[in-house]
Amino acid sequence: MMLQKVQAVAHTGVPRAVVFDFGKVISFPPEPGVMAELASIAGIEVKTMDTLVWAYRGEYDRGTLSGKDYYRTLLTQGGREAVAQDDAALERLIRIDLASWKRVNPDTVALMEDIKAGGYALGILSNMPQDFLVWARESLPVFRLPDVGIFSCEIGSIKPEIAMYETLLHALSCKPEEVVFFDDIPVNVEAACSVGIRGLVWQDPQSSRKVLQGLGLCIP
Repeated sequence: MMLQKVQAVAHTGVPRAVVFDFGKVISFPPEPGVMAELASIAGIEVKTMDTLVWAYRGEYDRGTLSGKDYYRTLLTQGGREAVAQDDAALERLIRIDLASWKRVNPDTVALMEDIKAGGYALGILSNMPQDFLVWARESLPVFRLPDVGIFSCEIGSIKPEIAMYETLLHALSCKPEEVVFFDDIPVNVEAACSVGIRGLVWQDPQSSRKVLQGLGLCIP
């Protein structure tokens, strides 16, 4: 499957840096049934739970809400005030939620390793809550690979806000056109393209490798 380029931008030269989103790019998507498990604990219909989870996720990722405050907010909005005050239920919700993002795709990791071995700068640019980031840095070797890691909870900005991309470029010391960025969410890719980064919608590690080779990167 070919990658979709959200915005056509004229670029010349071989990129110097490749940057990856985390969720559904470095990690696998949550397994089927996770949202249903969260909904069961909350006592909310699955479709409603899914809507509430993503409606308030930005502030959790930004770091303005703790995990418990995040779930208290969405449970209260869902009319489940009693569950919102149940610390044990909140802790279960947080644990299941964060655990669903812990499965790392080894083929993406292999691609990242090859990029770094080829002498190119490697980065992660991700919306991520603080409690997951702390765990990931301690437990996932892939978090020790990048030269640059920009995470929403540490800078108070979330994709697709332009500040995320500007912070990335500053940290990489690269011109926008020297950076390739993969994300599974088109609006995040569009924002990257708007500042001149070569943004690509992620499909899978194999097609991404071919795209990078086509851009002139010397990776196997």
